[in-house]
This record gives sequence, C-alpha cells and structure tokens, in this order.
Amino acid sequence: MRRPKTLVAMGRPVATRLLNAQARSRLAMIADVDPHLVVDDFTGVDLSAVEVLYTSWGCPPVTAEVLASAPRLRAIVHAAGSVKHHVTDAVWQRGIAVSTAADANAEPVAEFTLASILYANKRVIDIARAYRSERENQNWDARFPGFGNYRRTVGIVGASRIGRRVIELLRPFDLEVLVSDPYLREDLGVTRVDLDELVTRCDVVSLHAPDLPETHHLMDAARLAGMRDGATLINTARAALVDQDALTAELAAGRLYAILDHTEPEILSAGSPLYDLPNVLVTPHIAGSLGGELARMADLALDELARYARGLPFEHGVEPTSLSRSA
Repeated sequence: MRRPKTLVAMGRPVATRLLNAQARSRLAMIADVDPHLVVDDFTGVDLSAVEVLYTSWGCPPVTAEVLASAPRLRAIVHAAGSVKHHVTDAVWQRGIAVSTAADANAEPVAEFTLASILYANKRVIDIARAYRSERENQNWDARFPGFGNYRRTVGIVGASRIGRRVIELLRPFDLEVLVSDPYLREDLGVTRVDLDELVTRCDVVSLHAPDLPETHHLMDAARLAGMRDGATLINTARAALVDQDALTAELAAGRLYAILDHTEPEILSAGSPLYDLPNVLVTPHIAGSLGGELARMADLALDELARYARGLPFEHGVEPTSLSRSA
C-alpha cells in the first residue's frame, strides 16, 4: 500500500480532541504525513506535493486559489459530517474525490433521539423534576394520563442518514412510526405520510431534515398548532426548521413539550423563557459527536484514507448532486 502525501486541515482544538495518540499513529502508518502539523489557514502553506487533505471542523474553504497551489490534490477525506463549509464548487469542477464521516456522526445523534423519544413518552424528565421538587410519591398515572411508550406514535421528519438510523433503532419497540420526506422513494418499513398528517397523528415529532431554503420554518405556527395536545417536538437538526417564536408561545401555554438540541441563537440569551419552562429540555448542541464519540469519526475517515491508499473507491463518498438535499 502506497502512502499518499497528506495534510491535516482543521481547527487546532478540533485536532487535539479528534486525533488521539492511536489515531495519529495509524494516520502516520497510512499516509506520508506529519500528524502533529495542523493547518487552519492555507495562506503561505506549501501544498505543491499534497495529494489528500484529511479535514474536520474548522477546515478553511478549499477555493480555486487554494487549488491553484495544490496541483496534485486528488482527495478530501472529511472526519466530520457536512462538507459544505469547506468543499467549494471549484473542488467538484476539478474532479477531486470527497469522502465524509457523516454516517459516524449520525450515530450519536440517533442514539440521543432514541433516548429522547423514550423519555418523552414516559414523561421521565417531568416526573423527575416534580419528584425532586415535591419529594413525595404521587399517582403518576393520574398526573400524566396514558404516559408510556406502548403503542404510541412517533413521527420522523426527514429520511436523512440520521432519520433512517432512528427508524432502525425504533424497530424493537411497540411504537407506530410514521415518516415524512418528499424525496423518499423506497420502502423503509414504516408508514409514509405527508407532514401535515404526521403532525396531527403523532405523540412525538422528531426533526431530521436539512437546513435548506425550502425547510425554513418547516414547523411553522400552523403545523405546531396542529400537533396533539401533550405531544413532544424533538429537534436535533437545526433551529431554522422551527418557528421558534411560535413554538415558545405553544410551550408557554403548556400545550406542547419540547426537547431542543439546537436553538436560535445557538446559545440562548440568559433571559430566554426556554431555560425555565418546565415542559422544555434545552441542551447545548450535544447530540452529535463529542468526547469519546469523536474517535468513531476519526476511525471512519482513516478507513477511507486507507481505501484511497490501496486504490479503492471511497465507501462513504459524497456526490455533488446530493448536496442540494443534504445538510
């Protein structure tokens, strides 16, 4: 196996967290690379011999100007999800192969979503909060009539990588699962409905669509109003999918519940009512890969780099035509 000349291009703090000693050692075995050299700005960097960029969050854009100084560049291996932030049109025009670790990053988001769905239907967060405050047992059936996961209905909005993985993780449970995605053509083994029907039928609505102009405020005031009383909205995607003002009004009225891993702004102002409403759980964008989960992305990207070094096509290659409908 040959060792292609490779450059690590990402934010330096990202590299510290992503590339542990084992990953750096493996990277050095696969490629001709200085695993401790991390570039977060291509200005003044000698790219003349670089064949592969090993990238992650914080990689600067690979523009036409950058490519002009990198005549031997043939591949970009991204140890994270979306490549839209750094892979420009010039990359595609040059025919450079691109791979992504989006499948690896989808796993913790799907796991977070699964836990959120099961907790939401079981009213775990609400009961735990009440128990901590009141410190006495109660008739929880009377307080939360019908709570639990048996034969509840869950709606998946967006048959993305994450949406599909959530559907797979839900299969062992006694739940009815609906999916809504205008681009879905194959049978995922669950009931496909349009979004307006989905929101009216589900006890939990979980968002997994990309942030695109056509998905802006996909959950608008009308669709939020159409959700069942006591239903839960889960957003592990992007805040732009939800009319946050309309959602806040529904939550303040006590009609809906929400689990929000992404808000607008991403760090809410200190006075935001979403922090204090008892029917809301807000987390600071932690559903994706963090901590030990970063190693999964690094490993997948290293697997792809090894495939490239052996002359094999990427297993997780990105097609430019798919970017108009992906995150």
